[in-house]
Amino acid sequence: MADSGFNTPYRGQEKLIVAFDIGSTQSAVSFMHAYNGSIPTVRMVTRWPGQPSGSGDSKIPTIVAYKNGTPVVCGVEAQDYVADDAYEIAKWFKLHLHPDSMKVSDQPPEYGSSETAQIRIPELPSGVTLMQVYVAFMSYIFKATEDFFAGTTPNGVAIWQRLQHDMVIVMAIPNGWDTQQQEFLKRAAIEAGMVSSDKDADLRIEFISEAEASVHYVLQKSNNQTWLRKGVMFAVTDCGGSTIDSTLYECKSAHPRIILEEVVASECVQAGGVFVDAAAYTTLANRLRGSSHEDKDQILEMIDVFEKKTKRLFDGTQNVNTIQFGGRTQTDRSYGILNGRISLSREEMASTFDSAIVRTVNSCLKLLRGHKIQHLILVGGFGESPYLRKRLGDVFGRQGTEIVTVEEPTKKAAAEGAAIWYTKQLVIGRAARVNIGIDVCPMYDQRDKGHIARRGLMYIDADGCQRIPGRFEVWITKDFVMNSDFHKVYECRNHYADRPTTLSQFSLPILAWSGDNPTQWVTDPQGALLPKMKLLCRVEGDLTPLLPSLRQRAGPNGTRYWCLDYKVLISFGGTKLKARFQWMEGRSVREGPLSVVPGSAV
Repeated sequence: MADSGFNTPYRGQEKLIVAFDIGSTQSAVSFMHAYNGSIPTVRMVTRWPGQPSGSGDSKIPTIVAYKNGTPVVCGVEAQDYVADDAYEIAKWFKLHLHPDSMKVSDQPPEYGSSETAQIRIPELPSGVTLMQVYVAFMSYIFKATEDFFAGTTPNGVAIWQRLQHDMVIVMAIPNGWDTQQQEFLKRAAIEAGMVSSDKDADLRIEFISEAEASVHYVLQKSNNQTWLRKGVMFAVTDCGGSTIDSTLYECKSAHPRIILEEVVASECVQAGGVFVDAAAYTTLANRLRGSSHEDKDQILEMIDVFEKKTKRLFDGTQNVNTIQFGGRTQTDRSYGILNGRISLSREEMASTFDSAIVRTVNSCLKLLRGHKIQHLILVGGFGESPYLRKRLGDVFGRQGTEIVTVEEPTKKAAAEGAAIWYTKQLVIGRAARVNIGIDVCPMYDQRDKGHIARRGLMYIDADGCQRIPGRFEVWITKDFVMNSDFHKVYECRNHYADRPTTLSQFSLPILAWSGDNPTQWVTDPQGALLPKMKLLCRVEGDLTPLLPSLRQRAGPNGTRYWCLDYKVLISFGGTKLKARFQWMEGRSVREGPLSVVPGSAV
């Protein structure tokens, strides 16, 4: 019998943990007040400005209403301004933050079509940047969380004030996001007043994948004692508004506590509920072209009803699927409108799901290739779709895999699971999603074809040796499982022709290769970065303290030069990269901090 340890008393300093899941269409926040000896309980924010009293809804729309470039309201209240021409609405803005790598999906030949629907990402309000939208929305939900905590927790105002400057902030993010998106959210949190500085953000902000957050939610909410044991493999697929995140886990221990490890690299594709809504919009716009109902606002009104009701009820059996959008006097039989209702056939409804389902199935097939599991657990708002569950069951049921949903509503799984994750951390091993390494400069080898092709890039180093840039030294291969304390030690040696009087800033680019086949090179023979090679981040630091460690040496051909030896230690096993460096000063080992800078600005 699995003993998850979810009821184990908390041991440690008193903390307030606040977890955010900012989704494409819906967002949610959870929090936990943990103090020594307590059994931490996760609570959801269930009262938001503009919500009907007593609704108890933990989700709010991820939208911001702007007027003349200024944010006016967010969430539920912003919905009142969607049809007002005096206002501009920022919606689905999370899609602007997705990296290019998420916009292309492998399409396994064994299922479906390789055709994928294109979705037009709504433009941001005029003169407003993506950062400004995130800052406005994050400020809003953070203030609403404070108000809810203060109003529903005994002595809540005093507790918040006492712990707010040490509060842990956990952000659930898609599997496919990396250091660039993390840095963006960190900057937004600073500007939103959630943390005070870069240093404060590095200490207090944690990032966790939506899938890993969800597996913590699933294991707490489900009856895992009946099926989870050592050696069992299972998959969790978080079907959100714009991403499908899938991860394959193996249970490494069920007693005295659950310990999980990723089996292979997790999957993340751009698909989800908004793609179904976009397809429905196109279907209705084509149907109503030339009618008195063809204007954008009326169709958007229909899509709002489609999203809230029609889409969620469809299971693939209904021949008629009704969208109620207007008064009973609105009738136009030539366009299929009767008493303010328009209906979609079973085939039309299925077509709105096709692209999102194909990408979801293909992503899961790729994840599970070569592995047999009994359970594929669905979470997320789109995961509640009975039609999605049926289509997944049609494919994976033949392989003996059961499609499972947790017993409680799953739309808040990532937000609640992110808070649970902070205190429980059941996952101890994570699989690399790409090959990770660095660009090195080996000595020129006239027998190596790759060297010969790059002869034009050859240079003479300070040690007198001929070298070729652009060789890819692989540190971590794709699918390699890293435990929580996994780190890479890289021994650096800087060469100088003359003894420097000062030392410059250290910068080590960390590269990621997303190609299926390994590569020996970072660049092509002309020195251009290969298409599937990208800059993951830079590790940077100040070498000034190392000045006394310079030593003079002789190169292979007798050339005298100065060199500086030091080690770079990079931690890859956690949920965010950390780095430091070491050097020898006499017989003593010295250590200094290094910064991790994302590859490029978003």
